[in-house]
Amino acid sequence: MTLLGWATILLILALIVGSAVPLGGYMARVAAGERTLLHPMLGPLERGLYAAGGIDPAQGQGWRGYALAMLAFNAAGFALLYAILRCQDLLPLNPQGFAGMAPYLAFNTAISFVTNTNWQAYGGEAAASYLSQMAGFTVHNFVSAATGIALALAVTRAFAGGGLKQLGNFWADLTRITLYLLVPLAVVLGLVFVALGMPQTLGDYVTATTLEGGMQIIPLGPVAFQVAIKHLGTNGGGFFGVNSLHPFEGPSALATAVQIWAQNLIPFALCLSFGAMVGNRRQGWVLLAVMLGFVLAGTAAVYAAEAAGNPLHLAMGVDAAQGNMEGKDLRFGQALVALFTATTTGASCGAVNAMFDSFTPLGGLVPLFLIQLGEVLPGGVGSGLYGMVVFALLAVFVAGLMVGRTPEFLGKKVQAREVKLAMLAVLVLPAAILGFTAVSMVLEPAVASLANAGPHGLSEMLYAFSSAAGNNGSAFGGLTADTPWLNTTLGIAMMLGRFAYVVPVLALAGSLAAKPRVPESAGTFPTDGALFAGLLAGVILILGGLQFMPALALGPLADHFTLLAGKTF
Repeated sequence: MTLLGWATILLILALIVGSAVPLGGYMARVAAGERTLLHPMLGPLERGLYAAGGIDPAQGQGWRGYALAMLAFNAAGFALLYAILRCQDLLPLNPQGFAGMAPYLAFNTAISFVTNTNWQAYGGEAAASYLSQMAGFTVHNFVSAATGIALALAVTRAFAGGGLKQLGNFWADLTRITLYLLVPLAVVLGLVFVALGMPQTLGDYVTATTLEGGMQIIPLGPVAFQVAIKHLGTNGGGFFGVNSLHPFEGPSALATAVQIWAQNLIPFALCLSFGAMVGNRRQGWVLLAVMLGFVLAGTAAVYAAEAAGNPLHLAMGVDAAQGNMEGKDLRFGQALVALFTATTTGASCGAVNAMFDSFTPLGGLVPLFLIQLGEVLPGGVGSGLYGMVVFALLAVFVAGLMVGRTPEFLGKKVQAREVKLAMLAVLVLPAAILGFTAVSMVLEPAVASLANAGPHGLSEMLYAFSSAAGNNGSAFGGLTADTPWLNTTLGIAMMLGRFAYVVPVLALAGSLAAKPRVPESAGTFPTDGALFAGLLAGVILILGGLQFMPALALGPLADHFTLLAGKTF
């Protein structure tokens, strides 16, 4: 680790937080339907969409109506994307002549993009046509991100007042977020990426003659704008199979720094939107501080582990000054790789600029554990905020047990129903991750997909289901995922991680919204200070440790001690 590396990390994080401040206030105004600078240009389009869909944006929905609208929209999106992928050979904008995807792969891929996961069991440049990339993947990068933000806004409204029967209108939230937030940001960022060297073309792939006289096909395509929304929406699916490690997706260290900024901007800003909407801005800063603290801790852990190098390499006389550079790009260096790794897994983005399979065992443990902690650090766009609110409710419940009072959060009493719903949501991830991993590790067709044996092989499988259920989409590497078993089970894990999690959260929000808002008293536990931030961080760590530490001990930790002993499997 170097001083310059840490200066780079801190500068990027400072820019993220600085940009999140004005954006958080802007998103609160968009959520309230207030007029913004973009309304003169986009207002007519917004009203036209409402008229075409027969939507009254002023008509609110209870939690059941909001949940049903969200589920219906995503079901329709899945069916349409599945059809595009299966029939892409019959559709236009397919200059490479790619065949339609096989049923299992199309199912997995469609679920992946609908759930904001973007798990890729295929190579983007070798399997997906331009139409699939644009009308399929890019569109869902927008609407899946908008869905997550809409759900976060619905949960936030539950704390904005008392006796509420409505959480907003899903269709209005989806439209406003897409038009006034995601599209403008993606257009600007896409132009920045074009200027930084990313291609944006509908032209065919290029055939080049190499120095040795051979022929090489160089894939191109509409890359820049898809990369923009994949980071802004914490989607993560790359246009190319190796994601941001590809020179067309990660053309420089500056482009990589901008990508880190983009994938964290909205999750951090939503914390400040939360504070503004509930009338307690300090509460938003507490949530942001907890997220930022975990990002820094995760970055430091990856940076230290990878800068120390691989003991086996060092024993062979490899220069220790560079650390463990296997699977990394010299253009980025250890600092940018460490920050990118912590943020892309903590932010539920899934984009990668290094191969985790080549990390040291402790370096690979960090992104795995960040996903397993619930994708709240800072989490995906929207999902990070409503996931953090769930943990906040559990934190005040623990505090209430310690002092013998009915717990309250932002004036809402947290009682048995709310705690049960919160725990129902929290238990979705360990059930999907550990359950599917356990079954897969004893089934021969699943075990045959592993590239490694022993603890490292367990880490590969555990990471796959953690990434799927956590709606992250990054891969540990080494796993051959395009099989009927893994395509199906990973797809089911993605659905559970998205929808089986958020429906109880919406029910929780509906229950809290209907309650009166109780004024603070001398006995109220303050949730807008450092004490609560520490309690919240502790609850997240304790729950994560209790749920996943046994599996991590058998995987990355056992792999670490095996490596120290100079052995490999």
